[in-house]
Parts: sequence; C-alpha cells; structure tokens
Amino acid sequence: MASADYDRMKEVKEFAESKIGVKGLSDSGITSIPRIFIHPPQTLSQLKSTSSSSFSSIHIPVIDLSNLDSPHHRPKIVDQIREATKTWGFFQVINHGVALSVLEETVNAVKSFHDQPHQVKAKHSVGEERRGVVYASNNDLYRSEAATWHDYLQVWMAPQPPEVERMPEICRREVIAWDTHAKKVAETLMELLSEGLGLEPGKFKELTFSDTRLFVGVCYPHCPQPDLTMGLASHTDPTVLTVLLQNHVPGLQVKHGDEWVEVKPVPGGLIINAGDFLQIVSNGEYNSIQHRVIANPCKEPRISIVMFFNLAKWKESDSYGPLPELLSPEKPAIYRNFTKQEYDDNFYSKGLDSKSFIDKIRI
Repeated sequence: MASADYDRMKEVKEFAESKIGVKGLSDSGITSIPRIFIHPPQTLSQLKSTSSSSFSSIHIPVIDLSNLDSPHHRPKIVDQIREATKTWGFFQVINHGVALSVLEETVNAVKSFHDQPHQVKAKHSVGEERRGVVYASNNDLYRSEAATWHDYLQVWMAPQPPEVERMPEICRREVIAWDTHAKKVAETLMELLSEGLGLEPGKFKELTFSDTRLFVGVCYPHCPQPDLTMGLASHTDPTVLTVLLQNHVPGLQVKHGDEWVEVKPVPGGLIINAGDFLQIVSNGEYNSIQHRVIANPCKEPRISIVMFFNLAKWKESDSYGPLPELLSPEKPAIYRNFTKQEYDDNFYSKGLDSKSFIDKIRI
C-alpha cells in the first residue's frame, strides 16, 4: 500500500486537523474515499468471503428478561445468559425495563449531534482520550494501519463525570439519562452473570464492575466505497461488559466459529457482549468475542450507542486476575495477575485488536 509519494501520517494529520469527520466527507458528495481509509487486501478478502455467502441463518441468542424475579424463571434466565456468554460472547435482551420511547430519544439525540455542521461538532474535538468529552473520527486514528469509516462522541460518565456544560447541549439530557438506564440494565445482567458462575448476585457490583462508564455515540455515515474499508475493524472489547443500542441500519457482525454472523437488531432490544476483563476474571468461563462493523452502504447513517462498563476500584494490591473463588486444583488459573498500568498500556499503545491482552497474560 505504501509508495514513495504517499506520506500516510501527513494525510492522517491533515484529516484529523480538518475536523470534518467521515460524516463531513460523506455529506460533501465524494465518490471515492481518501487513501488513509483503504484497508489491506487480506482484510478486504475476509469481507468478500462473508458477503458472498449471504450469511448463515444463525443469530445471536435473544433472551427475555421478563419474570426475572420469579423463582421459577430466574434460574432459567441465568442458564441462558451463562450459555450465551460462554458460547457466543454476545446476546440480545428484550423486556429489559427501558421504555421504547427512551431508546428512540437516545438514538435520535445522538443522530442530531452528528447531523450538526462539522464546525459546531469541532468545538468538542479538544479533549483527552481517557477523560471528559471528545468528538473525533477513530479513537486509534494515529495508531492503526488503516482508518475506519465512522465518527464518534465520547463521554466518560464515571468515575469522574464531566462538567455538564462540557457535554453537547443537543444531546446532553439524553446522554445523562442513558447512563442511568444502561447502568441499571448492566447491573441486572452482572447479577445474572455472577450467579451463572456460582457467586453471590452482588459480587460484581461489590468489585465495582459498573463504576467506570464510557458513553460512545457512533455515526457510520454512507460510504461511497464500502468494499474498500471498514466501519470498525475486528476487535474484542477490553472491558467487563458492553451494552449496545442501535438504530435499524445493519452492520454489526460477530465471529462465531469460523464465520461472521450479522447481528439483526430486534425492535426494542439491547445487544450485550462480554469484554476481555470478564473473560479473565471468570477464568475463561465467559468469552469475549471478535466483532466488527462493515462500512455502511446505505444512504441513511447507522447510529450506535455503546456503553462500556469496567471496574473503578482496583484491589489493594493493584493487581487483578481470575477470581479466587472460581479456582480449585481441578480448575487452576489460566491467566496470571496483572496491574492497571499493564492493562491500560496495552490498550492505548496500538490500534484496536482482538484479545492481545488475554494472550499476554495466558499461563
């Protein structure tokens, strides 16, 4: 891909500093994408192999959370969630307690933010990656080999929430409300996941597994050459748990065995997936799974609202690993302990990838 007259970093810097985002490029009516977005042949060949098979008829599990407090239904739901997180790493939940009107308001608010002129959005482009509020295109723009076709608004909601006035006014109310709703859903699921491991329902809450929260409102606008790039490269989430709300425009794909499965949004549903951290602390009982987003060929943008949940308080020794309660002579630890510094350095030192940290600490 490299040539004597192509200075990739120069073009990346020019794109980043223009603050136009891919939405601005798309809205300008371009018919070919800038070179920094073109992915290597091996990535693109994987896309072609899946699109030609028109996808299998299998889908990620859909789990109904109604009757959760019923002594008859709860054990069944725990079993369903344990099995889905072990075999798929992904599932959708329905009847999760959040009103359809709230889901629609949240999606519409994020879309309204991205629909603003780039000069307005650019006011939020100055910030730090690890705190506060940031608008950008690709969080790993300078670290990855090829850029992907999406823009995002990122808000760190906890443990240190930003000053309210720093949040974009056009979606401020909805972002704050969504943090509350998504946290409630995540904590319910963490109870069920904890029970699925034979632990007390409150164990994950006690370990502060929902106390670091990152809101990311992503826009995947129309791409004029979707066969040359990605919406989001294949990766696993480094966190404990992810709660995803999306509009009806497809694009998310999950790796299941050797094939990529398209995630078809269920009306009113939320998509849940396990992160690398959950795989480690569960000593491999739960799995974080590769997923990606294909570049959007539709005229309508794909809107995706992601809430990442991670722990806030590291143990006194500042190290984490498989939970001791899950270990025995028959089931020894398959991962070593690691520090917060190791964990952070791994994520922020490179582009998005899959399980690189898990591979580093595997015994």
